[in-house]
Amino acid sequence: MKISVDHIQEKALTIQIDEPVDSFPVLSGMQADGTCLFIGPVRGQVSAVREYDHLRVEGNVDVAVSLTCSRCIAPYETHIGSNFTIFFRKGSMGQETDEEETELNDQDLVSATYSGDEIDLTHEIEEQVAMEVPFKPLCSESCKGLCPTCGKDLNQGECTCKRDSVNFKFSALKDFKVSR
Repeated sequence: MKISVDHIQEKALTIQIDEPVDSFPVLSGMQADGTCLFIGPVRGQVSAVREYDHLRVEGNVDVAVSLTCSRCIAPYETHIGSNFTIFFRKGSMGQETDEEETELNDQDLVSATYSGDEIDLTHEIEEQVAMEVPFKPLCSESCKGLCPTCGKDLNQGECTCKRDSVNFKFSALKDFKVSR
């Protein structure tokens, strides 16, 4: 998704996003490696405006996704969304040759550079979605997971396994004997 820099003025330029996941290489890679399954297009809105020596791009993205719960391994569907603001400055990556350490401020953390007469938002949009995919997805905060003995989904009811209160931190020491 590209925006022509000449079209961005002091009045905001608003663009609707409705792109298939295949348009974003990082998201396609996440889907290919089994991290998640995107079940709809990436939708949202981007607003770009010219300010002083930079361009400010604000937006939001949303995509439907199917994940696997990390506790009960059941698939579930949810939406992943993100609001973002990115400041673009004209220049090229690696332009700074000064090797001194520089302290970054908050605006530097959400800044990017562009060259030429277009800004390609593909990487920024896919990055926003990828950062919102949970590392350990949960179908619900109250998910009970699986029984460690028989593997039954404890969300569907209790199992008949005997449960001893075991502290796994010290289980390696249970057969430890001291001789005098």
